[in-house]
Amino acid sequence: MSKVGIFYASAGGNTTLVAEALKEAYELEDEDCVLMEDDFDSIEQFENYDVLFFGSSTWGQGDVHFSWVDALLEINSEKMSFEGKTMAFFGAGDSKTHGEHFCSALGKFYQQFSKAGAKVVGFVDKEDYTYEASLAEVNDKLCGLAIDNINEKEKTSERIENWIEQLQSELA
Repeated sequence: MSKVGIFYASAGGNTTLVAEALKEAYELEDEDCVLMEDDFDSIEQFENYDVLFFGSSTWGQGDVHFSWVDALLEINSEKMSFEGKTMAFFGAGDSKTHGEHFCSALGKFYQQFSKAGAKVVGFVDKEDYTYEASLAEVNDKLCGLAIDNINEKEKTSERIENWIEQLQSELA
């Protein structure tokens, strides 16, 4: 069986909702669910896993959470390969106030890690979302689970449940 790890950063707790649901669904130990601000030590931690779930809220002009910045820069500078790794991305955004960058952090993950050889799974139909633009749009889908717990809170639980079922099927 593949070893699964979750690495995430959350500003307001919305990305944490997804991380906790994934942890429960995959019956992971605490050490396999890494909060970037508190528990992340080095990019070598990624090497321990075959399947990686990366989560981030979107900040500013579509950027990843600040606690991801150093890790992503280090991955780029070392030209770390993710060949043989399977990844899925998740995160939170605000489709009304920041609709021009809705969950674009997922798109930045996708760009970096697909280029580094990772197989990306967990694409979501964008038709259930309303926003202006997003770097997370790839081939007319969102390249991961985007939640908007500010404007579409009533959809969050179902989106998380459906995405986890989808992942379990894709990773089977």
